Amino acid sequence: MKSFGVHLFLLFFLAPIACLSVQAFTGTYGINYGRIANNILSPDEVVTLLRAAKIKNVRIYDADHSVLKAFSGTGLEIVVGLPNDNLRDVSASADHAMNWVKDNVLAYLPNTHIRGIAIGNEVLGGGDEFSGFLLGAVKNVYNAVNKLKLSDVVQITTAHSQAVFANSFPPSSCVFKDNVVQYMKPLLEFFSQIGSPFCLNAYPFLAYTYDSKHIDINYALFLPSEGANDPKTKLHYDNLLDAQIDAAYAALEDAGYEKMEVIVTETGWASHGDENESSATANNARTYNYNLRKRLAKMKGTPFRPKNVVKAYVFAIFNENLKPGAASEKNFGLFKSDGSISYDIGFHGLKSSSADSSLSSLKDTRARGWSGSYSIILTISTASLLVFSR
Repeated sequence: MKSFGVHLFLLFFLAPIACLSVQAFTGTYGINYGRIANNILSPDEVVTLLRAAKIKNVRIYDADHSVLKAFSGTGLEIVVGLPNDNLRDVSASADHAMNWVKDNVLAYLPNTHIRGIAIGNEVLGGGDEFSGFLLGAVKNVYNAVNKLKLSDVVQITTAHSQAVFANSFPPSSCVFKDNVVQYMKPLLEFFSQIGSPFCLNAYPFLAYTYDSKHIDINYALFLPSEGANDPKTKLHYDNLLDAQIDAAYAALEDAGYEKMEVIVTETGWASHGDENESSATANNARTYNYNLRKRLAKMKGTPFRPKNVVKAYVFAIFNENLKPGAASEKNFGLFKSDGSISYDIGFHGLKSSSADSSLSSLKDTRARGWSGSYSIILTISTASLLVFSR
């Protein structure tokens, strides 16, 4: 029965459409569904949680079949992931790529709305363990998708951390690192041919954590501040996320791909951290994520690309108690493991929480006004923008 349904789907809905590229994102707001934990809700319960929150766009970091089955018939749109550890095999074998797509994508269409495949995550800019396999894996997966006549439905992408940039302030000065360019340029060329966006994991939280002496936390949290000016473009930035996105646009323009769209595939703020992560508090996380939702709801672009509406996936649904690294890595969730909210930004959890009443407190605080702006001296080095690999 499943194969018959897939046949009908291919016959009636997947006829090639000239001059159109697939769009994996509906609206402007999405969320990442990380599962490095042993105490979080089941995929079926996650579906209930997301539908109640009216969050339609979801990214996962693998193609877990229990998740894909739970999402079937829900209307939620999901981007699955090919993990970094699979890149070598998929790059080396077109047959391996085809089998992976058949087993993890084709088998679940059309009932599960798989809208994209993310090939690896933050592969470039760190170690070179997987860098040489990324383009081959991207091409083999795309060719498999294309042969199955799914290329008008399933978008192929890969997400980058800010470690791919040599510098990022002022935004107009941003370029790709010399040791990244050899991998990035052919990747961008292929993505420009198939209409894929540049996917960026952008964390004002990390930028502030590494350079709190020079970054006003209000600027990082979308709160009133002096902001920052780009001396070359004469553009003014009132928040750090916009500046990070425009830095990516500048690097793309420098590389010759000024028409490529940037989509933020991860952004968020930790609600708890280690002693050296003093900004990782529930109040700051609530402020960032509440203001991020407001920013995205405006459906507007950035100062450098005002016509390109900003789209972002927040990181993440849950706190993940088994994530390695700093304490902050475990505490990016909008929801606790039991489905109650970590803090109130307008969503309702599956269970009541003391955080449910905190949104009104945030609104009251904002109404009274925010003070204590600092002058911004944003000379952010590459080291201050390293993003932990996920």
